[in-house]
Amino acid sequence: MSVGKICTRITHTVEPDESVRIAAGRMTERRVGTLVAVDDENRPVGIVTDRDLVTRVLGPNLDPATVTVGEVMSTPPVSVEESTPIESALSLMAERGMRRLVVVGGDGRLVGILSLDDAVELLVEEVGAVGRVLTHQTRATSPFL
Repeated sequence: MSVGKICTRITHTVEPDESVRIAAGRMTERRVGTLVAVDDENRPVGIVTDRDLVTRVLGPNLDPATVTVGEVMSTPPVSVEESTPIESALSLMAERGMRRLVVVGGDGRLVGILSLDDAVELLVEEVGAVGRVLTHQTRATSPFL
């Protein structure tokens, strides 16, 4: 299965020249902890998380109104194409110690974000399906049920 099948397609974005205060407000309003910084053609150029805002702006006591996202975002963002197999994406996440990857189309434009939670949800669904098969088989073959 490919990353494109399970990634979150509703991705919240920010422009690198926007202030951290605007980014934090957007995160609060949309109830997310990650924004993908994009250029004018919707190509990912960075990623900023709520943790980045705390450790790179609030911790050092910088002014969120004057610091830009571009100054604190992680760049370049680690990304995979939507056709990438999930196993490859998970290997990359493990290798880099990351919980999320930016997902791009063949043209390099943003299409979504893959989080570790997306992979866990898929695993839970698959384990549930296996459980249903086993339950069905047990009931069908057991003379006591």
